[in-house]
Amino acid sequence: MSKQPLLVIAAGGTGGHMFPAQALAEVMLRKGWRVKLSTDARGARYTGGFPHTVEIEQMSSATFARGGVLSKLVVPFRILGGVLGAVVKMRKDRPDVVVGFGGYPAIPAMGAAWLMKLPRMIHEQNGVLGRVNEVFAKRVDVVACGTWPTALPDGVEGQHTGNPVRKAVMERAGAGYIEPGDYPMSMLVIGGSQGARILSDVVPAAIAALPEAILKNLRVSHQARDEDFDRVTAFYAEHGIAADVQPFFNDVPARMSEAQLVVSRSGASSVADISVIGRPSILIPFAAATGDHQTANARGLSEAGGAIVIPESLLTQESMTEQMALILGNPEGANQMARAALSAGKPDATDTLVALVEALASKE
Repeated sequence: MSKQPLLVIAAGGTGGHMFPAQALAEVMLRKGWRVKLSTDARGARYTGGFPHTVEIEQMSSATFARGGVLSKLVVPFRILGGVLGAVVKMRKDRPDVVVGFGGYPAIPAMGAAWLMKLPRMIHEQNGVLGRVNEVFAKRVDVVACGTWPTALPDGVEGQHTGNPVRKAVMERAGAGYIEPGDYPMSMLVIGGSQGARILSDVVPAAIAALPEAILKNLRVSHQARDEDFDRVTAFYAEHGIAADVQPFFNDVPARMSEAQLVVSRSGASSVADISVIGRPSILIPFAAATGDHQTANARGLSEAGGAIVIPESLLTQESMTEQMALILGNPEGANQMARAALSAGKPDATDTLVALVEALASKE
């Protein structure tokens, strides 16, 4: 009887890294592979949607981006300890392939895979390499790119796979779009897995300023950070706007498929979900993102005609209200945006990534 092949997925930090990792895990399990997820305590918060058969290993890792001088002095030792710990685990249970999705928690498994010369690959979700993926780009067999083009180091060739989306998103791929009209409508406001304060500052007031003909039919699902929850909830209530405000939605694909309009940051996973389901969107790239990668992420959807992009520097209540009214007051235009969004999607991204994993395993 042949040994069941093992895939180690290294990811963590935010949903942007974890959601595509989850998508790959779901398919590899169905193909008869064992799957381990190597992450840290922060990444483990996003594992609730992973299939229960995924073995989760929390490894020691750290980042230079947070903490004081003393904390930064400890970082190299924590990372080294994590890498050595991963080497010990991989010698006991040797993976056939290791795939990194970025984030500092990916360092131990990717570092161990490099030291052990295991078949390995990174997947970069954004149009600019994250810090960890940049370190490993020249130390892996394959660099898979979710956004195209992706800026890569000299001598590194990327393969455009698209960004894998979870099973719950694929189940709603290309779901029929109900154009805006004089009947109940939905708007989804999301700021990525960690929320976005600027959306809580601007969007509620922008919605309240919409024409009454639109506002009377509108219900809002708004993701707000814990610290913004009370004021956002109170604002909607004071203005008589039907709103469901939560720090995190576990059913984003369902809410997105029901929405006439999505207002969102342009994290790679959010853009992938919007394009695979096919919904008009207003995107506000996170201005402080490394290498301005959220602007790069939004470009494909915007150029296809599926999204309106508002830079943070131009984001006001007035500019947001104007764009919302433009979409929700124009059924045919909204329909065209939905079709354009769908044309920019890559629903086969997970299958493409799976094929790369299988090709790497066959070379071992």
